[in-house]
Amino acid sequence: MSCPRLVIAGTSSGVGKTSLTLGLTAALCRRGLKVQTFKVGPDFLDPTWLSLASGRPCINLDGWMCGTQYVQELFTKVSADADIAIIEGVMGLFDGADPASAQGSTAEIARWLDAPVLLVVNAHGMARSLAALVKGYAEFDPELHLAGTIANRCGSARHAEWLGEALAAVGLPPLAGAVLRDSLPSLPSRHLGLVTADRQNLPAAALDSLADAVELQLDLPRILGLAEKVPPIPASVAAPIPDADSGPVRIGLAFDEAFHFYYPDNLQALEAAGAALVRFSPLHDATLPDGLDALYLGGGYPEEHAAVLEANQAMRQAVAAFAAASRPIYAECGGLMYLSEGIELRDGIRHAMAGALPFATRMLATRKRLGYAEVRQLAQGPFGAAGTCLRGHEFHYSEIINQPSASNWQSAWQVSYRRAGEPVREGFTRDRLFASYVHIHFASRPDTARAFVDFCRGDS
Repeated sequence: MSCPRLVIAGTSSGVGKTSLTLGLTAALCRRGLKVQTFKVGPDFLDPTWLSLASGRPCINLDGWMCGTQYVQELFTKVSADADIAIIEGVMGLFDGADPASAQGSTAEIARWLDAPVLLVVNAHGMARSLAALVKGYAEFDPELHLAGTIANRCGSARHAEWLGEALAAVGLPPLAGAVLRDSLPSLPSRHLGLVTADRQNLPAAALDSLADAVELQLDLPRILGLAEKVPPIPASVAAPIPDADSGPVRIGLAFDEAFHFYYPDNLQALEAAGAALVRFSPLHDATLPDGLDALYLGGGYPEEHAAVLEANQAMRQAVAAFAAASRPIYAECGGLMYLSEGIELRDGIRHAMAGALPFATRMLATRKRLGYAEVRQLAQGPFGAAGTCLRGHEFHYSEIINQPSASNWQSAWQVSYRRAGEPVREGFTRDRLFASYVHIHFASRPDTARAFVDFCRGDS
């Protein structure tokens, strides 16, 4: 497999990677190319923007949660019918799960995919110093192919000329584009970074403006040439998933404006393992779909839609009754908040939720948790036997309040955070309900999807 491909990386967060990746994707699509986008890391938000720009689902590539073979196989499968693959990096080029290694970084993914890297730099106030900066990035990892530089926030056309001359004078990868300061349309932001994209906050006109800026200020022929100079990715054959022992398990999947944080490959793995995913909306539907075996409530923005969720009393009661009947329910982050007694917003107003968990949650002004998490299941549960270990991440601005001091609920698992001290107990489980703030990636353990389907069927 040798799909033309490029990684758009940055020297740090905030240098313009997302805007430039969106603009490049839109510009290439406008030229009639079929563009497959990817996002490095666990982020659920940037992929929604890239999906709108390309017209195809954007897929996460995460080295720490998924591993080399899975990333290569997933990339190969998803980009098989594409003309070019554009991979947006995370944070700075070498930033990831570990300050002493490449784990979880954009550089790790670029090496695994043999993909050339375009480095986005905030060039404001720089001239020859840009060359010193780029030289450090180019030589830091000898196995990485830094193919070019995009200088963002340039002061003038003459400034851009100086930057190109500075790079050429010391034999560094060429300037692939120079973007003038304030020439890219701004993207809306909120407390979780970028908002989830839809046609209201990323209309076609905004994409056209980004594409126009890229067409004018990036050297697209050079960039396309770099993307085509890639070797094949070694092919490997994934182990087949055994056929389901019986008919499909009907899993109700909460999916609407409030709940949509799911990795597409997680959902595909569930379907391959024998699940029929039936979408429903806690916001808009009056009741649950018929014939469900289990519920899966993913993350999202329940706090942004708390009043509407509260007003849909019929759905809240249906979910509560499903839980009271000891039917299988799995909830992550926003799903946990919906299953709680209520969500208290920052203005102090509390909105009632399903009440299947013995506590409420409240929103905070600052982030409560961000980072990778390795979990060990404490008892038999949705992912297999006690002791099962998986990987995922947390990202939330809410916390649990009014938790009873004594109850018949158990902790879901023991969590080790990458940037914290001793492992802690987290999540809640009782009967067949399992709720946690951790978002799990199924690729962290090969049999996870099958174990989850068995849990939903009632076999575990």
